[in-house]
Amino acid sequence: MRRVLLVTGARVLDLDGDVDHPAEADILVIDGKIAAVQRDIDAAVKAGNPPAELLGRTVDEVIDARGKLVVPGFVNAHYHSHDVLLKGCFDSMPLEQWFMVALPPAYPKRNEREVRARTLLGAVECLRSGITTVQDLATIYPYDATHLDVALKAYDDVGIRCVFAIQVADVRGGESVPFWNEVVPEEMRGSLSGAVEPFDQPVLDLLRNAIADHRGKHPRISWALGPSAPERCTEPLLRGLADLSREEAIPVFTHIYESKATTLIARQEHSRDGGSLIAYLARCGLLNERLTLAHSVWMQPTEIEHNRDAKANVVLNPVSNLCLRNGIAPIRLYADSGVNAALGCDNCSCSGCQNMFQAMKMYASLAAVSNPEPGGPGAVDAIAAATLNGARSIGMAGRVGAVKPGMAADFSIIDLSDPSFVPLNSAARQLVFSEAGRGVETVIVDGNVVVRNRKVVTIDEAALYAEVNELMKPLMRDVADVKKRVAKLTPYLDEAARRALAIDLGINRYIQP
Repeated sequence: MRRVLLVTGARVLDLDGDVDHPAEADILVIDGKIAAVQRDIDAAVKAGNPPAELLGRTVDEVIDARGKLVVPGFVNAHYHSHDVLLKGCFDSMPLEQWFMVALPPAYPKRNEREVRARTLLGAVECLRSGITTVQDLATIYPYDATHLDVALKAYDDVGIRCVFAIQVADVRGGESVPFWNEVVPEEMRGSLSGAVEPFDQPVLDLLRNAIADHRGKHPRISWALGPSAPERCTEPLLRGLADLSREEAIPVFTHIYESKATTLIARQEHSRDGGSLIAYLARCGLLNERLTLAHSVWMQPTEIEHNRDAKANVVLNPVSNLCLRNGIAPIRLYADSGVNAALGCDNCSCSGCQNMFQAMKMYASLAAVSNPEPGGPGAVDAIAAATLNGARSIGMAGRVGAVKPGMAADFSIIDLSDPSFVPLNSAARQLVFSEAGRGVETVIVDGNVVVRNRKVVTIDEAALYAEVNELMKPLMRDVADVKKRVAKLTPYLDEAARRALAIDLGINRYIQP
């Protein structure tokens, strides 16, 4: 519902202004957009002298934000809704083994109730930690158009902004992981699976139809394309996706160089492109400003420069990279090179939660571990990565990521009386290094209050949690079956991982004594 909202007396965080002690201002929101950010709008309205933007309109709601901090809505630029219900199911393990236990190809087909519940639950967690936009690279496997409809309606119902992409591939998992087919006995290879397996229908037709069927139906949902990773996609598929991205003017999101093994496969299988997946993407027509590369842990310096020149984006996922033993991305190198670097929270089954405060703290801290020389990135850089850089990476630069006139009214109100902000020495630094999400009190998306008093108000949270608990009974039986099956493969998968780790790639992303 379009309306007029007035937020009064808040300290408004502006990365171009005083980030330590932001000035107080009122925020006028009209029809989902920020119309003005200035002092004393409320007083002018009460005095009968409203700003020009309000002529002919009345204020529908006033939120008193004195003693509060308003921050731009965070952009979770890399996320997967398909495994939200598996948080806490697995300990740390190598990425390629995690494929086998956590992702949809390892499981029986899910039902519509579960798809809706997991989509809602992930969105609720995002919203309650101040994330107002997600890029969902969702695996719907086996593909079911009804499951797609259910997921998109869930996003509509909860009120979050979403850039949605169906994750696709046409190379099977066993062929895209080094040494799997060498060390796993032939009779057991049928159990190998990857992040996503090939669909049983033409991928490009499927995507075109899905985009056409949902065009204009969802005001806060936009479309993107999601090749799982270059090593999991053939050249014809990538070229077709490049053409579709250009035709529809939509972004493309993919994983790249997430682990040492996924980097090694590039050296082994892509000799035509000098062992470079970046060169492969460029040859297929995908390396441009519409491309965002998730993880990018093992990227070579020359490839980083190639990315920068092509204006492609990266989205770093420091929490999941640590859990999956992928190493530490060259954060300082990305920052110094001028590549647009955003932040993501990745899968719940490996990162544990959807919390941008964790990601920002890791981003600012891990840079000092991988490059201990004095220098950034600092708190302001981390906030920019979680907001403005994220907006650019999802194709929404100038629309979200800041609390400024003309931009979408996507922002959070944080309680400054929380111990994380007492005493208030620097709003920016305490937002990154002290806050964990506890202080997020109110969240507004598209001008609508979706979180009030720390609860999502667009759906019944208690009913959702009760349904999730019911759905977990059959899911946990499936988890047990998957773990039992994979346990038989584990000695062989461990051996494949050791072989990959033993090979020198000329760069190192681990901290070793």
